[in-house]
This record gives sequence, structure tokens and C-alpha cells, in this order.
Amino acid sequence: MAGQVAARHRARARTLSIVIALGALLAPVVATAHELDPGFLELRETTPGEYSVLWKVPLKAGRRMSLDPVFPTECSATTPVSSRPSGRGVMERWRLECPSGLAGASITIGGLERTYTDVMIRIELTEAEPLTYLVGSTNPTVVVGAEGQASQGALGYLWLGFEHILLGIDHLLFVLGLLLIVQNPWTLLNTVTAFTVAHSITLAIATLGWASAPAAPLNAAIALSILFLGPEIVRVWRGETSFTIRHPWVVAFAFGLLHGFGFASGLSTVGLPQAEIPLALLLFNLGVEAGQLFFVLLILALERAFRVLEIHWPRWAEMFPGYAVGSLGAFWFIQRTWMLLGG
Repeated sequence: MAGQVAARHRARARTLSIVIALGALLAPVVATAHELDPGFLELRETTPGEYSVLWKVPLKAGRRMSLDPVFPTECSATTPVSSRPSGRGVMERWRLECPSGLAGASITIGGLERTYTDVMIRIELTEAEPLTYLVGSTNPTVVVGAEGQASQGALGYLWLGFEHILLGIDHLLFVLGLLLIVQNPWTLLNTVTAFTVAHSITLAIATLGWASAPAAPLNAAIALSILFLGPEIVRVWRGETSFTIRHPWVVAFAFGLLHGFGFASGLSTVGLPQAEIPLALLLFNLGVEAGQLFFVLLILALERAFRVLEIHWPRWAEMFPGYAVGSLGAFWFIQRTWMLLGG
């Protein structure tokens, strides 16, 4: 009996910690989950003072984001901008002339301060090593060749992965659903490990170009994976069992393969040179794992704190996370399926 009471108390503590996590997750905007891919700006110096420009602009709700690179005033475009769709973004190319060169010059991504996304900037000068920068809303400007800034390049991939999962509300909701289903610590470890291994496999496959998944049906399938957990959470409440409840790691692995393709979109949007793909893939994946581990440990820490406090919560608070996971999964699945069908 004491064991059952302790188990119920642990479940309630975890439930409330998930309520708080859900509130933090849903605070920004729910309908645009998993749409904030990074932008990518590449400048290659072809002759002294002349550059080939590649600018990949992310889409938000199907529209080009209002982001544009701002170069020094002495720079001017020497060719018209050519534009074409590219995955979940728009690819723009043109040629740029800067008589004094770009060394020591400032480059700003205009409009970035009003967004939640990042932009990777890669600059290849004729007489220097390639420079890579990561800029965001709080630091939309780089000074080419400035001391310390270029060192962000390699770590930028790590940060992209960390940020991608923490801003990927749909991925985190799937992890939340698993936390609501699994109560045994050892089973939870196996389940999270299975999810990690699965999405690491497909992340690598997609990034290396061995396989791909169309964005629209993939996003609908990811939403379906979240919806799938809703009824399983209700079964746990009722004391029932199912294959998912008995073997959650199997389900986590199967759906983790789908989520891996979703993670890959955050890296494949960045036009990586072939030589940088292995390192970028490793660091991006480590960033994803770090973000996922941070999220799980946060939930477990909150669970521990509420269990020690022995606070009793109302019934609606205990049930809210399960209904939120199922309802949001259903909403996203319907929304994304409608978009897939051209609605």
C-alpha cells in the first residue's frame, strides 16, 4: 500500500512539473511549432573585392521571412537577385562588389532582432581560412575577422542543435508524453535512450543525403506520433495496459526515426560544404541531445521538488498535461494534413 501511495505521489509530482513545462512551452505560439529553421548566408570571394552571394531565407507559415543581409554602404550588387524555392525556404543568389573588401567590415541581418530564428554566416576570402558565424536576435551583426567572433563557428552547430529541440515544441511534447506514460526510472532511461538512438540514425541519414522525407507529410506524421500518446496516457490513468505501456522504448524508437528527419531540417537548411558535414552533424546532434537531456532533467528535478514539498494538486492539474498532449497532437495533425492536401 505504501508503495502504491508513493507511486501515486510521484506521478502527481511529475504531472505538475509537466504542467509548468507545458505552460513555458505554450507561452510563445503553438500554431507555428517546428517552423523556425535557421537562415544561411554564404559569401565567396571570387576575385579581390568581388563576391558570390548565397542567401537562404527561412519560411514562416509558408511565407518568406522579412530578413535581408545588410552590407557596408560601399558594397553594391552587380547582378540581379535570382530567387527560387528550396525546401522550407527561399534561395537567393547575386554578385556583390565591395571595393575595400569585407575584412573588418560589419554585416548585419536586418529584421533578425524581431524573430526567434538564427542565421549561419559563412565567408570564404581568397587569402584566409573560411569564417563561420552564428547570429541571432540579440546579436544580428558580425565584424568579419574580429577577434573571438569566428570561434563561434564550430560551436554554432552545437548551439543550433540545442536551440532546435528547445524551440521544437512538437518534439518536446512527444518527450512529455513519454514522461507521463513511464514511471519506472530504469524504463524511462531505456525509453529516452531508444528515442535518442533512433533520431540520431535518421538525422545522420538525412544530413548525409542518403534519404529524405518531404516536409509536409513528415510534419503531419510527427503530429500523429504526439496524438498517438494521448489515449495511452488515459490508459495509464485507468490502470490499464497496452503494448506501448509495457514496451514504451519500442514506440519511442519507432517514432524517433520520424523525429530524426524533423531534426535534420534544422541542419539541412544550412548549406553545409561537404568537408564540414561530419563535424556539423556530430555537434548538431550533441546539441540536440544536450537540449533533450536538459529538458528531461528539468522535469525530474521539478518532480523531486514537488514530492519533497508534499503539495496536493487539484484533479484538473493532474489531468491537464495528458489532455494537452493529445489535443495539441490532434490539432497539429488536422492542421498539417489540411495543409498537405492543399487547404
